[in-house]
Amino acid sequence: MKKFLNINLLVAACLMAVAAQAQESHKWLRKGDSSYEKEDYPDAEVSYRRALEKENSTQGGYNLGNATYRQKRYEEAIKHYQEAAESAKNNQLKANAFHNLGNAYFNSEKYKESIEAYKNALRLNPDDLGTKQNLAKALRRLPPPQDQQQQQNQQQDKKDQQQQKDKDKQQQQQQQQQQEKQDPNQPRPDQQQSSEDSQEQPADMSKEEAAKLLEIMDREEQNVQQKLRKAQSRNKKPAKDW
Repeated sequence: MKKFLNINLLVAACLMAVAAQAQESHKWLRKGDSSYEKEDYPDAEVSYRRALEKENSTQGGYNLGNATYRQKRYEEAIKHYQEAAESAKNNQLKANAFHNLGNAYFNSEKYKESIEAYKNALRLNPDDLGTKQNLAKALRRLPPPQDQQQQQNQQQDKKDQQQQKDKDKQQQQQQQQQQEKQDPNQPRPDQQQSSEDSQEQPADMSKEEAAKLLEIMDREEQNVQQKLRKAQSRNKKPAKDW
């Protein structure tokens, strides 16, 4: 009988200790709420953490998420909201946790995740206008969807562009080889290509360079004409002197 009495006393002591812890946690929660209403979010955070040390409650985790969210520490807020949404027993608190989770994702520019969180909130509370509005905002932030045909067109365009580049390069090499036969001092295609690749954008030709180039072309044209006239004069038969 005495043994049973000792066990009962131990159970009663444990229950009293748990009740004291819960009461202490509730006190810190109320203190945190008071600081939160005054917009003293750092002090509210401290109080909510004290409450969680006394008793790990869903409400305490949710409130801590709100305090860190207000301080723009969205990654921490996401963690607390996720835990609150998983552990919440009533649908209203769970829906609120998902709603605020969506807000934290949205402010972290994780729009797909925010959309999913808002949808989870609406599954629990379909009439929540605020969640619907936030969901619409998140949907507008997504890039426009690309269907399969658009993707295929883009891939085909890239393929065509690459084929055109290869064709242009082949023509350039052929022209370069033809020019090498006429001028042995012309740089090789691979040397010229490496020089071109080293430039981000082609530089514009100055007026002096353009004038010099025209002068060289005129001189070469005159030389060609002179050679042609000499060749024609050699092949032409002398006229008879009647």
